[in-house]
Amino acid sequence: MISFYKKYWRTAFDIALIVLTVYLFMLLFSYLYRIATPIFLALIIFMMIEPFARFLNRKGMRKSIASAISTVLFVLIILGALTGAAVIFTSQIMSLVDKVDDYQAVFNDQIIHKISELNDRFQTLPPDVIIKAKEYAGQFAGNASRFIISFLSGLVASLTSFSTFMFNFIVGIILAYFLSIEIDSWKRLASEKTPRTFKSVFFFLKENVVKGIVSYVKAQLKLITLTFVVVFFALLLLNVNNAFSISLLSAIFDVLPLLGVSTLFIPWIIYLFIVGQTTLAIWLSALLLVVILVRQIMEPKITGESLGVSAFTTLAFMIVSLSLFGVAGVILSPVLIILLKALYTQGYFQRWIRKPEDEYAQGRSPSAGP
Repeated sequence: MISFYKKYWRTAFDIALIVLTVYLFMLLFSYLYRIATPIFLALIIFMMIEPFARFLNRKGMRKSIASAISTVLFVLIILGALTGAAVIFTSQIMSLVDKVDDYQAVFNDQIIHKISELNDRFQTLPPDVIIKAKEYAGQFAGNASRFIISFLSGLVASLTSFSTFMFNFIVGIILAYFLSIEIDSWKRLASEKTPRTFKSVFFFLKENVVKGIVSYVKAQLKLITLTFVVVFFALLLLNVNNAFSISLLSAIFDVLPLLGVSTLFIPWIIYLFIVGQTTLAIWLSALLLVVILVRQIMEPKITGESLGVSAFTTLAFMIVSLSLFGVAGVILSPVLIILLKALYTQGYFQRWIRKPEDEYAQGRSPSAGP
């Protein structure tokens, strides 16, 4: 054991130092996100309004006027679309919540009916087993309905708590407008006052991380938009109620690695088979297969190498980040994944982490022949 520690302590120390640095960075970001949420929103809004403001400025318009026009258009288009979608989504989700108890009753009755039908056919089940099966079926249906109501109500509550969000959003718009006006002076100040070491770090992040994040976000937006459109029009053709909210939920689930739309569709399909709506269940199964196939075909073409990390690694990192740092951790986790991948690709980890002595053959690969 002592020889093991002697051989690996330097490597363990280097890895622990990197892990500690990542942890402290995420801790700092989560703290700053809590106290300065409008500033982070302002940076996102700035990236949206600045291209059009620069375009108008190049056409001869004053930057202040160009930024004002771009900001007004952003508010009218983006905020208007989001508000309309939120209103429709909230009303449809609330109607689903009101019907969950009815769905539970139908599900419970069908389970009891099928158990009784099986018992009448085979006459092999003891009476106490039948009673217990009916009791467990009722408990399962009750727990499932409570979970669904809690989940949907939580979504509605997050959308309807507008006070804090609207305050942060309005302050973010104002900050983004002033940043758009003053961006040239901020760039000059950063160019003149920033030390060379920090400049090199900034350019490394810009080339290897920022571009990766932008391409990743664009790719995910394209994929979830594709999922939303396919599901929405399919549900309209099938005359399914609340098609918009279900399609929007499918797009939200589609963002989650490893989970996807199956998280929503598979329980729904199983429920339809149990309650006897076989035709709709078959059509939804076909729709799920189409969505999965379309994503499998389009994802490599759209995403390319934007993230380049396995789905398991991404989801595991997001879960740990959510547990440790909340929403800020989920926001930052793709950034850190791309950063760590860039550091590994550029060879920084190989230089920072000292390998154990006599553990790796020098001068040839372990798979090389004698």
